Amino acid sequence: MEVEKDQQNGKMTIAVGPCGGHGGESWDDGCHNGVRELTLVYGRCIDSISIVYDDDGKPVKAEKHGGSGGSETAEIKLNYPEEYLIGISGHYGPVVRGGNPVIRSLTFKTNQRTFGPFGALEGVPFSLPMDGGRVVGFIGRCCWFLDAIGFHLSPKEAMTITKRIQLWLKRSLEPKNTK
Repeated sequence: MEVEKDQQNGKMTIAVGPCGGHGGESWDDGCHNGVRELTLVYGRCIDSISIVYDDDGKPVKAEKHGGSGGSETAEIKLNYPEEYLIGISGHYGPVVRGGNPVIRSLTFKTNQRTFGPFGALEGVPFSLPMDGGRVVGFIGRCCWFLDAIGFHLSPKEAMTITKRIQLWLKRSLEPKNTK
């Protein structure tokens, strides 16, 4: 884990992972407000992942990470902003004997439900659950397949925006002590 400061909004985030193999090129989608949608293409492993993030109420589609294979597609649409990702788990290992380890399966957990598993439940299991935060961006490595995956985590704010506004209104409407 690595604690970092998001350059766009100054919030502290934590980089978690990536878990998986060491092949492929590194990628980093950066930090956003949250995740709206995920699309996985898979078969015997996770061939690719595509993510749609939220940036200030607008959907932002990141580039696809991985190859063009896979026989099945899973589209996950979250009820954003009420529903948000809090963790991922899965398996990694080689698809063929002597091959490089890649992500074999993925399961996504939100604050409301679980999606998956997708792919083959074979290899080394991993779990990146994060109670007390939300996934705001993904990182990893890929080439022909999704080799490794991790994410940027934003800790839950102690106070929601609504509570902050209510507190500000309460303070501004209180009589001032003018002694």
